Amino acid sequence: MKAWRVHRNGEPRAVMSLDEVPDPVAGPGQLLLRVLAANVNFPDALLCRGEYQVRPPLPFTPGVEVCAEVAAVGDGATGEAGDRVLAQPPLPGGGFAEFTVADAASVLPAPAGLGDAEAAALHIGYQTGWFGLHRRARLQAGETLLVHAAAGGVGSAAVQLGKAAGATVIGVAGGPEKAAVARDLGCDLVLDRRSDDVVAAVKEATSGRGADVVYDPVGGEAYRQSAKCVAFEGRIVVVGFAGGAVPAPALSHALVKNYSILGLHWGLYASKDPGAVRDCHRELTALAARGAIAPLVSERAGLDGAAGAVQRVADGLTTGRVVVVPGR
Repeated sequence: MKAWRVHRNGEPRAVMSLDEVPDPVAGPGQLLLRVLAANVNFPDALLCRGEYQVRPPLPFTPGVEVCAEVAAVGDGATGEAGDRVLAQPPLPGGGFAEFTVADAASVLPAPAGLGDAEAAALHIGYQTGWFGLHRRARLQAGETLLVHAAAGGVGSAAVQLGKAAGATVIGVAGGPEKAAVARDLGCDLVLDRRSDDVVAAVKEATSGRGADVVYDPVGGEAYRQSAKCVAFEGRIVVVGFAGGAVPAPALSHALVKNYSILGLHWGLYASKDPGAVRDCHRELTALAARGAIAPLVSERAGLDGAAGAVQRVADGLTTGRVVVVPGR
């Protein structure tokens, strides 16, 4: 089969190569999956660079979430050939390939109402948003939610989930094109970080109170802005550092302003509370079924275009989700 592999660390376009490799085999408790669609995530770029918290042995295949069809069932595994599922293939055998394997206990049913690309984009980004907003920040209807990188893959999910929860959503995006995308997603107010004074605008929109919850997958300057415009007893959810700079929070500022800084590493829930992950999936499936959330897939690439797709996500040139469709 064909699979993208990383043989050395560096920029995705430079280090990903499309190789012919043996077909994988489902081991005990595993499912062999035919990849229908593989969503591109920013961690795929970090994996290529060797900058992610997990460093798989070289060579490895990136692609951390897929929508797939069960092709074969390993000994002791639960599943049926032909089932359509969402899965996170364990590295080093990721999803940018024609086939992959996953532990049967970890797969989830793909929502029937979503196409393959949209289903592939529903999992990690929306689970991260749901856990961040509901489990960590306890977002309430009527509160104000500020979302950085609101037109991106992670941010767009948070915008939709915030609106579904009854919050007023302020989105921050970079440039007029991305601002328009954030507006179409349902943001009540959109700020262009390149031309607007984000802190002043948030305070004006909230009559000086600030944002009750801030969802920050960017870090760096975005975090600095967050600390300046978070409300009394507000919550800043630290999701990632797509901007490249890891902030050093001034804890004295958090103390005098009475706000919380909440870390979110969604992947930990798979081992520490897998039942909550399944409960969240059921909630997301229900929200998608009634149209409250809808993954924004801005680009579909064939398998041969995966390296370029990962590079574009790494460079911040995309909106919504970019999905690799091997059969395209």
